[in-house]
Amino acid sequence: MHEKTDRSRVKGFLRAEGSKIVNGDGEEILLTGWGLGNWLLCEGYMWLSHNPRFDRPRRIEAVIRELAGKPYAEDFWKRFRENYVTREDIRRMAEQGYNSVRIPFGWRVLMEDEPGIRWKEDGFALIDRCLDWCEEFGVYAFLDLHGAPGGQTGANIDDSVDDFPRLFTDQDSWDKTIELWKELARRYRDRWIVGGYDLLNEPIRPGLMEGKHEDFLVRRLAAFYDEVIAAIRVIDDRHLLSVEGHHWSTNTSVFYKRYDPNMVIHFHRYACRPGKEAYEEFLALSEALDQPLWLGETGENELEWFAAMYPLALSLGIGYNLWPWKKMERATSPYTVNKPEGWDEFLAYTEGGARPSYESVQRILDAYLENIKVENCTPRPEVTAAVFRKPGCRVRGTDFDELPGKGISFSGRRTEGNIYKYRAQTGMKIVPISDQPQPKKFGFDSGWQNLALELADGEFAAYSFNGIESGNTVTLELVCRDTAVVTVRQDGAERTRAELSPASEGIRRVSTPLGRAAETTLVVSVQGGPIELHSVTVE
Repeated sequence: MHEKTDRSRVKGFLRAEGSKIVNGDGEEILLTGWGLGNWLLCEGYMWLSHNPRFDRPRRIEAVIRELAGKPYAEDFWKRFRENYVTREDIRRMAEQGYNSVRIPFGWRVLMEDEPGIRWKEDGFALIDRCLDWCEEFGVYAFLDLHGAPGGQTGANIDDSVDDFPRLFTDQDSWDKTIELWKELARRYRDRWIVGGYDLLNEPIRPGLMEGKHEDFLVRRLAAFYDEVIAAIRVIDDRHLLSVEGHHWSTNTSVFYKRYDPNMVIHFHRYACRPGKEAYEEFLALSEALDQPLWLGETGENELEWFAAMYPLALSLGIGYNLWPWKKMERATSPYTVNKPEGWDEFLAYTEGGARPSYESVQRILDAYLENIKVENCTPRPEVTAAVFRKPGCRVRGTDFDELPGKGISFSGRRTEGNIYKYRAQTGMKIVPISDQPQPKKFGFDSGWQNLALELADGEFAAYSFNGIESGNTVTLELVCRDTAVVTVRQDGAERTRAELSPASEGIRRVSTPLGRAAETTLVVSVQGGPIELHSVTVE
């Protein structure tokens, strides 16, 4: 594990120091963590629904009230908030090596949806309790306004009424949001375990008010940041601020200036090819503004993508927060909520199906309330193994270390050979595995998984892993195009030397035991060849 990610560095208020985030002792810390999605702002897909009837908190609440009755619904939400995130969740997060958590919340958890300003103390109590657990286990917590009054995104993820970001057009919503952040600053200004204030999640989705009207919304976003930051700083001048751009937190145009000296530039990455090019625009911005970066939301992809994206981020000095910690029947979170019996019939109602009885819905939801407890979820240790590149992790051949990890040649031939423009700046040769079109997953061109690294005579590639124990092995999957000798070295010591000849059977496997090491670098080198290296797996 990276020294800068160690939880021993969770101490004191975080602050920006140039392009780094440092702790209370002035030590640099790289954030690693998960977002507690669905807890204080529900999303339908985490309940296995993709129907707009059941896609955001206010609509999910309406369906449960319709199907289970008002008294049951009121009790359900109390139990849901109690069970979805508990002390055990934070303990396990810390135990697995993460040093931070992002707490997304909708404004209606903390404020009455009525005229004027009225606080909901039970909502603040949930956050207070979670912060106590974070302090107990040494995990920084970021307060994330995921759903602002009126909505800042214009989609289900902000609980908006009509898919329009009315925060930027309605004065009452604007004023409520400013007051909410002032209240959060008053309550938490003295709590160092609060790593920072994430002012708005993913403001202004794509496709809103095209052309000059979109420019109006982005100008309003910049004006909001100016006003809310000034209001917070009157009350709290210590906490780190997290500022996001528009278009799912991917557009840099709002960062035309430094909004505050103690802030982090927060961006999101989904559905991209996991090379350095995914970070370059923000690295340039960080250098220009002399402010740190935080990959504050990412994930929902193949585990090999995790193994490529996140070690690379740390090597570039960028911390990250994955999404989300748990969800139903999905294998890309550390915990899977198991689907209760009768769940499909429950959701079918939202799509025009028959209405289940009150009694059956209450039974289904009671089972769900038990299943969401982390101790009743199905653990997915392979997720954290991929994030931290620990045993149980498969790395694609194309996702070698940035440095060291280059071929000996930087000739034009090798760059021109990178016809897929993936990691082209490394000078290595990336080749297709198959000419067949690849399916898309989560909107992502899975052609990246159809690429291999070609290594020719005298070339090598390096791959870093963590937490190697006695008995762990490394396995290379490769195709041999010509006679070759493939060598695997661990931290300079040769582990195996395989003499290979061309074969018609396709994929070849070369395996060897590894020596124990907290951090290790495996170097794959070739004499002769070429070979196509598909993957490097440590188990």
